[in-house]
Amino acid sequence: MLIDGRVDVKPDNSLMHRVNARAEQQVELCYHCHKCTAGCPVAQEMRFGPDQVLLLVQLNQQDRLLSSRDIWLCAGCEACATRCPNEIDIARVMDALRQVALAEGVRPADTSSVKFHRLFLFLVEHLGRMNEAGLLGAHKLWTGNLLADLGSGAVMVAKGKIPLVPHVLRDRAGMRRLFSRSLHPAAADSGAEEPGP
Repeated sequence: MLIDGRVDVKPDNSLMHRVNARAEQQVELCYHCHKCTAGCPVAQEMRFGPDQVLLLVQLNQQDRLLSSRDIWLCAGCEACATRCPNEIDIARVMDALRQVALAEGVRPADTSSVKFHRLFLFLVEHLGRMNEAGLLGAHKLWTGNLLADLGSGAVMVAKGKIPLVPHVLRDRAGMRRLFSRSLHPAAADSGAEEPGP
């Protein structure tokens, strides 16, 4: 549009533009071959599946997509990325969608998955690596779902599959700085510590 002889260029605030910027991907390259969905181990639990998630991003269907369970169900296993002929890292796209949803205060369809996501990041940020026992215990307390999977959890602890004592990274302060720069840029600039989950 021309205004007083100048071209008025509005900033692109579409969902695809924001996701591409956060994920450093090009979602527009997806031509929906469905290879990602065919290889996704959690696609049967999703409403849309990876391929349709990319289509909804392309169509700027923000409300429909950000409030769905799909973006929280992604396991980040990268099976989709290895199958994509255009090398779109869909796990990074899903992570970007989660970031947009949290930043915009979108109420998720599955609050348990959001709690799991926040606890996972909190533990890695403060311990430097994951502690499964801490994650599971904190998640069960936070969600109030204390007795589910208790039997199988006890078997896994007895077999040594879930270590009870966390392995802690020596440079935990460095890990927190890394998180501050990547997830909380405003806190990193001000030097303030970000609160826990």
